[in-house]
Amino acid sequence: MKKVLIVDDDVELRANLSEILKGAGYYIAEAPSGKEAIEEIASKDFDIVLLDLMMPKMSGLDVLKEIKKIKPKIKVIMITAFATVENAVDAIKKGASDYISKPFRIDGLLTTIRRVIEEGKFEEGITKLNLDYTLSSLSNPIRRNIIRLLQARKSMRLMEIVRELGIEDHTKVVFHLKMLKESDIIEQDTDKSYSLTEEGERILSCLKILENYLSA
Repeated sequence: MKKVLIVDDDVELRANLSEILKGAGYYIAEAPSGKEAIEEIASKDFDIVLLDLMMPKMSGLDVLKEIKKIKPKIKVIMITAFATVENAVDAIKKGASDYISKPFRIDGLLTTIRRVIEEGKFEEGITKLNLDYTLSSLSNPIRRNIIRLLQARKSMRLMEIVRELGIEDHTKVVFHLKMLKESDIIEQDTDKSYSLTEEGERILSCLKILENYLSA
């Protein structure tokens, strides 16, 4: 379950957001001030922080700076009024992932949170990959189709893959399988069946996110 910290001095807004996000399946914590938010973040892990830009004593921008010092990988979505949108843009330059303007629609809020979580997963996956080699491996559509096949079937032998791809010359498939094996994207067991490695599963996840962005 993804964890969201709501930081806002408006009690009613915090309560409404909390109810909405709990209903959407998120774990929720609340902080009424920047100081308490920083204490929460220092002691617990969160995936997303919903952070009000305009708060007394410690502004959202000040809190954002502290969050990025303590837990730089946490994704922050700024909550702003229409009049402070320019400040929200400034916040994004300083590390926030996105912003929502009050009043906001529930579906827009949930879409923004899901997108930011997907971005986080993509960034995490990318940092663990040998990017140049991986992109080279994925540049060929046959190799991408092999990855999808193995994700769907879990385990397949050479001729099963050849038949599914509809390629007459099986040596071409052997070549692409070799490329994927050398990239540590797939592996072959003693029964000669191919399957995705842990690295391959991570690459597939990144590939899906990238394709969703391109098709949006």
